[in-house]
Amino acid sequence: MAACTDVPSDEGAFPVDGPFPPTALASDGAAVDGVLVGNRLMQAGEYELALRAFFRAGAEQGMTAEILSGIGSANLKLGRLNQSETLLRRAVEEYPDYVPGWNNLGVLLMEKGDYGEASRVFRQAFALDSGNSDDIRNNLSLALEKRDALRYSQPSENKEFDLVWQGNGSYALISP
Repeated sequence: MAACTDVPSDEGAFPVDGPFPPTALASDGAAVDGVLVGNRLMQAGEYELALRAFFRAGAEQGMTAEILSGIGSANLKLGRLNQSETLLRRAVEEYPDYVPGWNNLGVLLMEKGDYGEASRVFRQAFALDSGNSDDIRNNLSLALEKRDALRYSQPSENKEFDLVWQGNGSYALISP
């Protein structure tokens, strides 16, 4: 009857790596940084909760590049592409040297299928990062590959069906 046993009420009753989530307070009683909480929730796949954490951080710290980018990325993961685009574009306009903002905007543009602009944005992120990030390099390569595949693809001729006139203004599709 483990469920009926008394649970100690002291603060250290649950281990740090236990089944319960950590509190939002540090051991000294101060609140944990909302950006840190938001980033950890993003890693855990809890995008709605991450969005709330980023909004709380924005209310406390103001809308910094990291917070705008975090809110935009959470919206992207939630499928809210237009909201995400607005926030990520704002992040790179207000903070043009913030590399993760450029990279996240590029990811959004890839998701929307705008490979040309995505490659330009990844190129900007790659330049600002001095080519140090393998992730940005891989994103840029993928964007260029997809852009070029669209640009150089040959129009396909559909020879599966022929249009045959039946008379009296009607046509029929037949397969060859």
